[in-house]
Amino acid sequence: MERPEPPVVTALRRLPNPRLTGLGAGLFASAVMLVIGFLDWLILDGSPVAFGLLFLPVSALTALWVRTADLVTAPISVPIAFAVGVVPISGGTGGVGGQAMALVTALAVHAGWLYGGTLVAGVIASVRKVRDMGRRQRAAAATGGGKPVRPVRRPAPERG
Repeated sequence: MERPEPPVVTALRRLPNPRLTGLGAGLFASAVMLVIGFLDWLILDGSPVAFGLLFLPVSALTALWVRTADLVTAPISVPIAFAVGVVPISGGTGGVGGQAMALVTALAVHAGWLYGGTLVAGVIASVRKVRDMGRRQRAAAATGGGKPVRPVRRPAPERG
């Protein structure tokens, strides 16, 4: 007799499960963080805590929605998305130089959120990669192709 699934699992199965390319995942994260940055600037006057808290689920979704072949791009694109999104709330004035200095300062001050989101994306991508490797190994073993091939050892040439 099968046990029924917990309600959380049933709810998670109903969520969308897109598979984005590496570039698509980077664009998704950057666009969402830019929108979050502007909304944070308009509604909360640039609250770094709200921005950081919203960055964490975006990081998780980016790592969950990227294709298995492009998993390595998730921890790379997430910090770029953070930098894109922090522009509206960095508060720079005085032209391009002032904006650039405010952006660098904001990235340095909010590095904890940046590292946290990158860690979230890295852990999720790593777990997905390990699970995929195990799945491939089990599939290869089931088809008979999982037997390891021993390398041929040739004797070392004799010195004369």
